[in-house]
Amino acid sequence: MTFAHDTAVSLQAAAALANSALPPDTLTSVADLDEFYAAWEYTGRREGTRAELDDVRALRPRLRELLTAERDAAVDLVNAMLREGAALPQLVRHDDWDWHLHAVDPDAPLVTRICVETAMAMTDVIRADELSRLGVCADEDCEGVVVDLSRNRSKRFCSVACGNRNAVAAYRARQSSVPAG
Repeated sequence: MTFAHDTAVSLQAAAALANSALPPDTLTSVADLDEFYAAWEYTGRREGTRAELDDVRALRPRLRELLTAERDAAVDLVNAMLREGAALPQLVRHDDWDWHLHAVDPDAPLVTRICVETAMAMTDVIRADELSRLGVCADEDCEGVVVDLSRNRSKRFCSVACGNRNAVAAYRARQSSVPAG
């Protein structure tokens, strides 16, 4: 299943935001939030304040809960997020993006826009019954959220670092089982 570009980006941004809470916390300053905002191509109002940062940081556990929820629980969370954000989906086109959905005013607080955009993306995932594309990192020492957008559903790790760590461990395990000689 191929999701629309805005859905894929919203899911990946939500996972990145949820994973930023894992040690070491990578969202601790307004500058970190500025980088997140730019990296994931958010648009609309930015306050650039500590209060805005605190609001976005507080959203992380909720995003993690949504991205790892079973279908019925995910539906309840999505509906609550859309209600709270007073979502009114509309097609928009801006910058380098073709037509896609925005569901709140660009002047809404950033935390509201992140929350509603994630909820809107999850509506596509739920309706397509593709929650198996979301999960937790296969690294036994990591709790990162994984968004698998690969064609063959092969993504198991939340980051290159986790994938490399496991590949090295598997290599070393294979090497230790080879008789010396």
